[in-house]
Amino acid sequence: MAFPDSFLEELRNRVPLSGVIGRSVRLIKRGREFTGLCPFHNEKTPSFTVNDDKGFFHCFGCGAHGDVIGFVMRNAGLSFPEAVEQIAQEAGLAVPQVRPEDRQKADQAATLGKAMEEAAKWFQAQLQGDTGTEARAYIRKRGLTADTVERFRLGYAPASRTALKEAMLARNIPETMLVEAGLLIKPEEGGASYDRFRNRVMFPIGDRRGRVIAFGGRALDPDAPAKYLNSPETPLFHKGFNLYNHANAREAAREAGAVVVVEGYMDVIALAQAGIAHAVAPLGTALTEEQMALLWRLSNEPILCFDGDNAGWRAALRAADRAMPLLEPGRSFRFAILPGGQDPDDLVRSQGRAAMDEVLSNALPLADILWRRETENRPLDTPERRAALEAALIGLANQIKSPAVQNHYREHFRARMRNLFAPARTAWPPGGRNWSPGRIRPGFGRPQQPEGDTGPITSGLSGRTERALLAAVVAHPWLLEDHGEVFAALSFPQGPLDSLKSRILEEASRHPGLDGEAFAAHLRQQGLGPQLDLATGESGRVLEPFARAGTARDKVEKGWYQAVQRYRLAELEQELAAAEADLASDTNPEAWQRFVALQAEVGSARSQVSASDTD
Repeated sequence: MAFPDSFLEELRNRVPLSGVIGRSVRLIKRGREFTGLCPFHNEKTPSFTVNDDKGFFHCFGCGAHGDVIGFVMRNAGLSFPEAVEQIAQEAGLAVPQVRPEDRQKADQAATLGKAMEEAAKWFQAQLQGDTGTEARAYIRKRGLTADTVERFRLGYAPASRTALKEAMLARNIPETMLVEAGLLIKPEEGGASYDRFRNRVMFPIGDRRGRVIAFGGRALDPDAPAKYLNSPETPLFHKGFNLYNHANAREAAREAGAVVVVEGYMDVIALAQAGIAHAVAPLGTALTEEQMALLWRLSNEPILCFDGDNAGWRAALRAADRAMPLLEPGRSFRFAILPGGQDPDDLVRSQGRAAMDEVLSNALPLADILWRRETENRPLDTPERRAALEAALIGLANQIKSPAVQNHYREHFRARMRNLFAPARTAWPPGGRNWSPGRIRPGFGRPQQPEGDTGPITSGLSGRTERALLAAVVAHPWLLEDHGEVFAALSFPQGPLDSLKSRILEEASRHPGLDGEAFAAHLRQQGLGPQLDLATGESGRVLEPFARAGTARDKVEKGWYQAVQRYRLAELEQELAAAEADLASDTNPEAWQRFVALQAEVGSARSQVSASDTD
């Protein structure tokens, strides 16, 4: 049974290889690869490697090698169609019913690809010929070297209406195929077909493997109706599913540990010439979900670098909104803000690579971009307006599908709201009777992490209880099925335990139904062994009984719920103490209302803890 190449490629992209192999092989992360004992021959020293970026596994001991489909075939003893169907079910993809006409379309796509390659070569030749004088002058004016022109295969489409058509027909490429490939335009009202691209510098657009699938053309005539013209949608080219320079940037992105997204072809090319080879661009459209998925395969936090004007800012905000539902732990975007009115091409040509590196190094997190949008030029002088801001921010956070990331965004926005509206502390100066402003307290609640310190915050309530709560959901993953939202809402201090909490939520949502032993093994395969050891303690001696494997279900649930209540009570008591301190320094109405509200919450929480302890 044959499957379309496009479907198989999508299947490989959808399913992380390490996730499939990790279910039967204990994998340990080593840099960008995973290692483990080969499942295909007996060995005591790991020689089996898995590379998600490149999409293959390899054993240096027995020579086994392949992609995710090949692994499932060998490991489960399945045929190729059976392995494809199993992986497709896991990825949520419908297996296409392959018909004779589907095979015909695949063959047609291969033939179209050959036509596009011939056109690319012809455009390159025209740039270097007599007709390409003006185009070469334009390229020199843009500061591009001969090596850059060759690397990106720049070309020229002459002003003639039929020059490309005649050249391709002479190569025995049918007119119908040239029309289908988007190289020719066939008038709907009838008449002869003609070249789509005329008097334009040509930019070949490649797929993920570098095969030419489309073109972009930059007009040399200042009166042309469109400055840039792209190929239309064709059987080969879907602009929302591809990125300009994807194939070339892939290896560079691995080496740099980052990928930069800019707006246009010339931005990509200018950055590459300046030594920043890990840049790509969308193809004349706002970033799509499919393009974001491609970017996250290159880097966990791609840097979006749009032009430093109002249009660039609006494009950044559109990308931010589109990304929100797709965020996952460790996977987001950063935003590089260019100087006003400039684009990357302008910046590197006028100030060199160092200026661009500085812009990229100062890229802002996605959360900062959203905060700036919602608060900039927004009056916040009344409770109603402040409530509207909070509703807008929490509404943004609620768009995120990942429970762990959503929870952290809500906490982040609420903390910034508290900082924004926290009253200034004041002090009574010795020998005087005038109040003087003191420093603004960074917010209510937990002790603040010292700047630059990434370790856990220690307090009376952190440590033992947090470790027990984490150990319990690892030993008894069924707790998350009934109490996942309660667990996600717990506010752990920043540090390894908080990081483990986020990963537990994410992995539990991806792999439901595992028992405690299997879930713990899976977390260790994901490289979380040190965090697990920190949470579970030495041989479980420091853990409450409800957090241990083998404890009866009813005792687990009761003990876990009691621990959650005690933990939440301790949080509220800390917030109440902070509110009381603020009230002592400034008795404004808002501080008083917060103090009274927290007193009521603490009283209610104490009653619940007392009631549950006596059950």
